[in-house]
Amino acid sequence: MRESEGAKPGHEVATLAGGCFWCLEAVYAQMKGVHRVESGYMGGHVDDPSYEAVCTGATGHAEVVQLTFDPQETSYRELLEVFFAIHDPTTVNRQGNDVGTQYRSAIFCHTPEQQAVANELIAALTKDKVFERPIVTQVVPASRFYKAEDYHQEYFARNPSQPYCQYVVAPKVAKFRSVFREKVKSSPSA
Repeated sequence: MRESEGAKPGHEVATLAGGCFWCLEAVYAQMKGVHRVESGYMGGHVDDPSYEAVCTGATGHAEVVQLTFDPQETSYRELLEVFFAIHDPTTVNRQGNDVGTQYRSAIFCHTPEQQAVANELIAALTKDKVFERPIVTQVVPASRFYKAEDYHQEYFARNPSQPYCQYVVAPKVAKFRSVFREKVKSSPSA
C-alpha cells in the first residue's frame, strides 16, 4: 500500500469521506495506530479547490480525512469498522443536516487490497443487516488529495465550544470512545 509523504516506512494511507471532515478527524486523531490525520478534499474535477468552492457542490469533491496509520497497530479493516460506526452510510449525499455531494459517504481506495477489504466489510454489514437501509457508501479509487485550509485542521481540538462541535462532533467522539474503548489512544499525543 502507498506510503504517505513523510510517513515512516511501513505506514499506510487511508482516505475516507463520511460527512463533515471535522467529525472524522476528531475521532481518528484519538485512535491507536493512526499517526497522522489531515482534513481535505478528494474526488472532484477542479484543481486546488477551496472550502467555499467545495461547499457549493460544483467541484465534485468530498470532504475527506487522509489517515497515515501503522498496520502493525491497527488494520485497515479496523479503520473501516470505526468509519461505519460513526457515520450514517445509508444516506446519499448527506449526514444529518449537512446536505450536498461534498458530504457523501465514500471510501477512496489506494490499492486493490483496500478495495477488497471495503467491499467485503460492506457485504458482511449488509448480510448481518446492521443498518435498516442499504449502504450507499461509494468504494472508488483514490484520486489526488488536496489538504484543506489550515483552520480546518484539528478543528474540534481547537474549537470544542463551537456549537457544531458540541452538538455534532462531540457525540461521535463520545460514541467512538465508548464503543471502541480498546482502540482509544492512552494520551492525545500517543
